[in-house]
Order: sequence, then structure tokens, then C-alpha cells
Amino acid sequence: MFRGSMVALVTPMNADASVDWQTLHDLVDWHLEKGTHAIVVAGTTGESSTLTIEEHVEVIRKAVDQVAGRIPVIAGTGANATAEAVALTQAAKDAKADAALLVTPYYNKPSQDGLYLHHKYVADSVDIPQILYNVPSRTAVDMKPQTVGRLSRVKNIVGIKEATGDLARLTHLKPLVSPGFMLLSGDDETAYDFLKHGGHGEISVTANIAPAELVRMYDLIADGELDAAKSIHDALTPLHKALFAEANPVPVKWALERMGKCRGTLRLPLTPLDEKFHKQLGDVLQRSGLIPQ
Repeated sequence: MFRGSMVALVTPMNADASVDWQTLHDLVDWHLEKGTHAIVVAGTTGESSTLTIEEHVEVIRKAVDQVAGRIPVIAGTGANATAEAVALTQAAKDAKADAALLVTPYYNKPSQDGLYLHHKYVADSVDIPQILYNVPSRTAVDMKPQTVGRLSRVKNIVGIKEATGDLARLTHLKPLVSPGFMLLSGDDETAYDFLKHGGHGEISVTANIAPAELVRMYDLIADGELDAAKSIHDALTPLHKALFAEANPVPVKWALERMGKCRGTLRLPLTPLDEKFHKQLGDVLQRSGLIPQ
């Protein structure tokens, strides 16, 4: 159901840090044009943690309305309070999103049983396909493969975005999850190997600035053209690294501004990319052909 190159879309903002709705519309159009397989809105890259509830829901609604069923729209609806995650997930369903992406509850560091009960409660409360999201580097909690296996048996939990960057996780997950459960990479640097070894897709930061290239890489892997896909991956690896010089989405918004796609505006507590990284990222963008030499 959800496969291929899926962009973890930024939320563009005006100079005063209000949401730039016109540019959001333009970015969605660009991804449709470039063949992106699905759009993920209001996730980590979309600065969901600093959006108001009203903005969060409106980002989802506008993206769904604009895409109009041409590709899936997946809405970030995770929260560290279970009741809030339920409310956001219900709002995503009401907006007719195709699925919800729920990050593990952050900051409060639940046990594995707590993670299981949290995600099962949200799934039982809202009948919409739900994708787990494991990113311990940001949440301070790691959902273990055994817990994912248990949750894969909940009827509307349909996959996981695994963003540890640990390829052994794929090996551990495969025998534990239900048939048809989708295994999605959330780490650009390791996505090629993840897909080559049986992953179903990637939710990507780099796809914000190189969508066509990542679509092509996925399509080549799906067709068994691994050497050609590896060439694309190798060419993009410096970009993957540079886009995490600081916390996501700081570098990718800076890059999009240089490409003329949106302002680099962020909301506090995020601040603009430190000048010491400007040359590094600018050089990579030039070498990748994304901005002029």
C-alpha cells in the first residue's frame, strides 16, 4: 500500500514564521511532478513539534485536498501523550489522509509494554492505517523488534518507519512481523541497503531536494537493477551526510532556500544553519547539480 520514495515534507514558513500556504502548495505540486510515491506531512521534518494543533491539522487537510488521491498522503500524528495522539490521528482520518505516522512517545521514556499499549490504544481508537515510527536518536526510546512484532498483529497497524540506521534491524524484524507488514527506512544513508535487502520503501529527508533521483533509485531496485541504483545512492551520499550537519530540518530548509523552493525560516527553538556549515552544504548542492556552480 505504501511503497517507494516518500518525502518527509518540510512545512514552509514566511519570514514571520507563519505557515506559508502557497509555498506548501507549490512544493506538493513539485513532488507530484517529480513522481514522488507518497507525501508525509507534519512529521519531524515538517516541524510538527512547533505547529499549533490547528496548523498541524490544516497542513494535513490542504495536502490531502491538493493531492486528490493521486498518491498517498501520510499524516504525522504521534505525540508523547496517548490522548493527544488519538486526537491528532482522528483529525487525520477526518481530513481523509491515507494513513497516520505515529512516532514513539518521546521524552517520557515508556517501557516496551508502554509502547505496545500506547500504539494499540491509538489503533483501536481510530480506524485508519497506522505506521509506527522508531527514531530513538530523537525520542530517547527504542521500540524493539519484538514489540513491533506484537503490534504488527493489530489489524490497522500496517508498517514501521525504522530510523535507527541499523541494518540488522531489518533482519530482526522480518521473521517477527505479520505477512504484508511494511518495512520502511527512515535513514537516507542506509536506505539503499535497506531496500536492497527487502525493505518496501523509504521516508526520506533528502527527497525534499532530490525527489526524482530517489524515485529513480527505488524504481531501479524494484526492477533488480542494483548497480545502477547503487550509483545513484553513492552520488547522493555526500548530500545525505550534509543534510544532518545540524538537527533536521535545519539544513534541508537552508538547502531549499538556496534552490529557490522556499524560505529557510524555522521556528524557535530551532535556529538557522550555523555559518560554519554553509560552504560544506553549498558545495555539495553544487556538485549534485541542485544549484548553479
